[in-house]
Formats: sequence, C-alpha cells, structure tokens
Amino acid sequence: MARGQFISFEGSEGCGKSTQIFLLEERLRKERGVEILRTREPGGTIIGEHVRDLLQHTEGVENMTSECEMFLFAASRSQLVREKISPALDAGTWVIADRFVDSTTIYQGIGRGLGIEKLNTVSGIAVGETMPDITILLDMDAAVGHARAVATSAGEGPDRMENQPIEFFETVRAGYLDLAKNNPDRIIVINAAQSIDEVADDLWSAIETRFDFS
Repeated sequence: MARGQFISFEGSEGCGKSTQIFLLEERLRKERGVEILRTREPGGTIIGEHVRDLLQHTEGVENMTSECEMFLFAASRSQLVREKISPALDAGTWVIADRFVDSTTIYQGIGRGLGIEKLNTVSGIAVGETMPDITILLDMDAAVGHARAVATSAGEGPDRMENQPIEFFETVRAGYLDLAKNNPDRIIVINAAQSIDEVADDLWSAIETRFDFS
C-alpha cells in the first residue's frame, strides 16, 4: 500500500485556513476518492486538546513564559504525530494538518524571539522524520487577518494568541514569508486576500501540480 500524502496549512490569524482545509478535503474525497484525516494544532488527541485549552482559554496563565509555550506546543504535536498522523500515513490515508511544525518555528522562534536553532532542535525531537510533503501558506496583510480573527471569535472573545499586539502578527507574517523563500520545494504561498473561490482554485491547481492522481 502506498504511503499517504501529508499536507499542512499555515498562516497568521484570520487567513482562512479552516475554510480552505474544508474545501480541499471535500474536493479530494469527491473528485479523487482520497481518504482524509484532518488534524489541528494544538489538539487532535485527548492530551493535545487539554494542552489546547491550557494555551488558549485557561485563566491565570497570562504570565506563561515563551519557553513553556514552546514545549507545550511541541508536546501536543509529539503525541499527535505518534498517535494519529504517522499511523494514518502508513495506512495510506492522506493527512491535512491545520498547523504543524512551522507554526512553532514562526510563532515561538521568531514571534517570541526564541530563535530558529532552538526551535529546530525541539521540533526535531517532537516530530522525528514526519514532515509534510507540501505546506500551503495562506498569506495576507497582518492587520486584515487579525481583524477577521477577532470578528470570527466575537461570541467567545479573542483567545490568548489573538490578544497579541498587531506588531506580533506582522513579525509572524514576515517570518512565514522568509521561511517559504528558504523552502520553495515544500512551501507554496497563496494569496489569501482573494475571494474564497479564487483561493480554493489556486490551492487546487497547486495540489494537482504536485501530486500524481493517476
């Protein structure tokens, strides 16, 4: 049995990842007959969901250090890779990940200033050899994306990450674009400021170009 393909989605807050992941998953299933496992980070396992709640919504953790945040994300990812992602890929299932290792590289390594080298060491332990075959980076203006994210979460209020100043998200966006420039074989940048249908069409073209469905 052929190994499944691993696609990750990245981008700053409000870039439309959830919508595009849903559209891609539906299209792969209907048009190509592909079995899909969708994951999110942090989360995706019982352990990961507890980490997610701690990172995003638990009261009284405003003083969480950047190093603690980094290790919590890595711990959630480590469990997700070994419990869900690797077994699915080995079984021939395609995996679509709503964030993966690049998020920690950018948000904690660059956004929090911990440094890429330190993050690469931690991430290497967390994921081992399991890396995406391609990564879709949905890129848009940081202020516009942040405003979208806050509006979407209006009922619950912004989570801990969405409460960061806009300068943080501008740094994150620049970090993602630099990462894409340094990894052109894996990371595909798509203009997320377009309409939903235009983004979906660009994304599908990238998928068809990269993978052989014959």
